[in-house]
Amino acid sequence: MSLAAALGTATIYPLQPAIADVANSLDASLAAVGVALACGPMGYMVGLGLLVPLLDRFPPGRVLSAQVGVLAVALFVSAVVGSVWALGPVIGVIGACSAVGAGLSSVVGRLASPHRRATTLGIVTAGISAGILAGRIVGGWLAEVIGWRGMLMVFAAACAAVAVGLPLVIPGTRGGPERGYLATLRSIPGLFVRFTALRSAATRGALWFFAFCAMWAGLAVALSQPPYSYSAERIGMYALAGLLGILATRVSGMCTDRIGARRVILVGLVIAGAAAATVGFALPSTAAALACLALFDAGLFAAQVANQSIVLAIDPAAPARFNSAYMLVYFVGGSLGTAFGTAAVERFGWPATTTIAAAAIAVAAALTLRADDRSV
Repeated sequence: MSLAAALGTATIYPLQPAIADVANSLDASLAAVGVALACGPMGYMVGLGLLVPLLDRFPPGRVLSAQVGVLAVALFVSAVVGSVWALGPVIGVIGACSAVGAGLSSVVGRLASPHRRATTLGIVTAGISAGILAGRIVGGWLAEVIGWRGMLMVFAAACAAVAVGLPLVIPGTRGGPERGYLATLRSIPGLFVRFTALRSAATRGALWFFAFCAMWAGLAVALSQPPYSYSAERIGMYALAGLLGILATRVSGMCTDRIGARRVILVGLVIAGAAAATVGFALPSTAAALACLALFDAGLFAAQVANQSIVLAIDPAAPARFNSAYMLVYFVGGSLGTAFGTAAVERFGWPATTTIAAAAIAVAAALTLRADDRSV
């Protein structure tokens, strides 16, 4: 399941390093290809809202196998398109189906025993984190070796293999028959009104994902400008700092099962907030900046596992709609952070941007401290 989560998540990223090659091949501008690639995150939001809730209604092995199978077909189609305008809709389908990682997290919430839920979630989340990191790195390398079309074919073949394997490893259980799919979709907005734990988790999660995306989007702008003026390849290598975050998800899951979610969230936010405040002044030193970014990622990834375990425990018999609601709010925060980080560095500078990110994390920590035991 962790491997499937990694592969599914990775498929939304591999074309990003090859954007210039795609533009040249399709005789299109970089801006047009950028618009096509932006359909990926938009599709992902659609997948969170429409595909993840299916797992509460139908056998998860079949749903996820079909989802990854469609992902394989979409990747193949994107490898043979001849127009950038045809590429955009296909990338949107890829983005929607890449939400398989969120779906697998929901399956964990249902199938894992209560005292091992966060530990198992940490394993799957480690796969998602690895996919975010590896998608760009492996995609860039394969595009350099066999071209961007060949690279997409490799990803399509891998997805086809995983689609065959998923029904063999995921039990054929299904959710309760009392709620239909459309009724499930209609119920999602009301979950925030009825469940304080979901409302609290989504709010603090959106705050720190805002900070996360603002930092990484702003970092690319800061490093591309004088006095650094780094190349895109060198800037991309800073993403390797996220390797510590993969380890943090495993450790966080085990600690959450042992000492509770509140403590893990607070420790993660303290580490991430301190790292965000420090990296604003540590950028001239590559080693110091990478250390801060590694701690920043590790802290927030750890908090995310603990926070998501709370959401999945609200209704273990039908966790997918709760996870869908949570992740939608979470990614809205991230989208706002991406837009803010890019503009803030140009307007206010890197230190001010990191200070605002640290402030958002501090607010999330304060909300966690004030929440009652039923919300954490």
